[in-house]
This record gives sequence, C-alpha cells and structure tokens, in this order.
Amino acid sequence: MTTQDLTSHAAVSGSTGKDLTGGAQKSLGATTVTGKTGAAEPAATRGKTSIADVVVVKIAGMAAREIPGVFDMGGGLSRTIGAVRDRVPGGRPNVGRGVKVEVGERQTAIDLDIVVEYGVPITDVAHDVRENVISAVERITGLEVVEVNVAVNDVHLPEDDTADSGGETRVE
Repeated sequence: MTTQDLTSHAAVSGSTGKDLTGGAQKSLGATTVTGKTGAAEPAATRGKTSIADVVVVKIAGMAAREIPGVFDMGGGLSRTIGAVRDRVPGGRPNVGRGVKVEVGERQTAIDLDIVVEYGVPITDVAHDVRENVISAVERITGLEVVEVNVAVNDVHLPEDDTADSGGETRVE
C-alpha cells in the first residue's frame, strides 16, 4: 500500500509492536487505525482510532437480540449465571453473553450462541440474526465481517415461563 493509500484509507494492520508504515496497529484486545500526523494532513486522518474487542461483542449482542424469535443468548451455564446477575439489585444485563469475536486487521469473525422461541423457523431467525449483526458491526465499526456463526443451543417453550410461576407442587 502506498503512502497515498494510507492517507486516504486508514489501513489496519494486525501486527503488534512498532508501526513502520503509518498504518495501524493491533494491541492486545483492540484494533487501532492510525492516520498521518502533521499540519499538512487532512484533519480526519490525524491521530488514532482504537476499537476494542468488547465493542464488537456489545454491538453484535445488541444486534442479535433485536431479531424477533431470539429469546436469549449464551449457553446453559452462562444463562444461569446471567439470570442470577440480572436479579441482583443494581445489576445490568450482560449484552455480550453468548458472543465471541476475533478481531483481525480489517476484519472480524463472530460466533453467537442463541436460544430461539418455540415455533419460529430456526433457519429464518439465524439468517436474520446474521444479516443484522453484519450490518450493525460493519456500519458502526467499519470492520469487514467475514463470518457470523450462529449456534442454536436451546428452544424456549411457552410452558417454561409457567413452570417458574409457582404451579402445583407434588408435596404439601
């Protein structure tokens, strides 16, 4: 890539350590996009922009939860721990539960664990989740999403809600 390319398109590099190209660096858990420095350079290209992995996790988690048919996210243990955390006063829901990301140079790959509502077409929900996550992450971060893997871990049944509401017990 030429110096002109770096000036007009902030490049992202997955290397760690010294940045010899004026491009970008990846530090632990973040992608850094750098431009040129100096008064002669356009204002938009002066300085660095860092995108931490947790940013991509949160964006992907929010985008996946927006899709009708997604009941919850995460595996069994993480959902159990999350339910306890959600009931603690002052606790906040973890939007990153069930989301794993790998952020590279200019790209990211995302793995999602979801629970779908009973009766919804799973392939349609997975397609809609994939489409919404890719759109949101690319729009907000500027990173290219190379893949979104959706794992459906469970199906939420309507009677799952009534079982916790104090139905009949077998003993008195």
